[in-house]
Amino acid sequence: MALRTCQNFASPFVSSIKLTKKPIRNFKAPVKNCQSDPHESRKLVLQVKERLEKDYNSLPVGKNGRDDEDMILWFLKDRKFSIEESLAKLTKAIKWRQEFRVSELNEDSVRGIAESGKAYVHDFLDINERPVLIVVASKHLPAVHDPVEDEKLCVFFIEKALSKLPPGKEQILGIIDLRGFGTENADLKFLTFLFDVFYYYHPKRLGEVLFVEAPFVFKPFWQLTKPLLKSYASLAKFCSVETVRKEYFTEATVPDNFRE
Repeated sequence: MALRTCQNFASPFVSSIKLTKKPIRNFKAPVKNCQSDPHESRKLVLQVKERLEKDYNSLPVGKNGRDDEDMILWFLKDRKFSIEESLAKLTKAIKWRQEFRVSELNEDSVRGIAESGKAYVHDFLDINERPVLIVVASKHLPAVHDPVEDEKLCVFFIEKALSKLPPGKEQILGIIDLRGFGTENADLKFLTFLFDVFYYYHPKRLGEVLFVEAPFVFKPFWQLTKPLLKSYASLAKFCSVETVRKEYFTEATVPDNFRE
């Protein structure tokens, strides 16, 4: 913040000090204050909401729209309560949802590609009460399937998993079944799309990703893609079917394809 001096306060010492102007930075409330004080975070939510109404009134309203206060608060938390950074990321996310027509996705619109069995949302939560999105990598065939349909299926299942979040829970679990994975299943373009969805449009919603029974052929692909994932790479855990079965589910809730 630029220093201000009192005009009628004059002294040789003070006048000899050379003051330089510094650019005023965008307001960012102390994170701890906002996290612990609902009133402080509420003020910022309303400020962002007003800015969106004033400067981006062409954006849709309603759930996941410019007046969705829960969504605004989530993006504020993601951007450490910086109004300007939250606005930038929020508008990008809302515009994407509108252009991608996320609200129009349903079981019927993705039925064709879903029949491939490449992904599904598990009927039960894991032991940490997280919705579970499972991907069967060997059934992902980028040379065969329409990439646009793959993206629609991806977004539909992410939305479906998030809709199953219990009260007080905020993240989902991703499980990538790599048994049978081959070079024909590798898809850097799709992985980049998936990263964009979780980084820009659903930040901090992915709590952990399990890579199950990764074969040797997967390792070079992982080394290539890992730098692209940045901080999200730290969410990855390589494990066995037994680990999935014993550490993430109960006997009654384990997915069928991870049973003995």
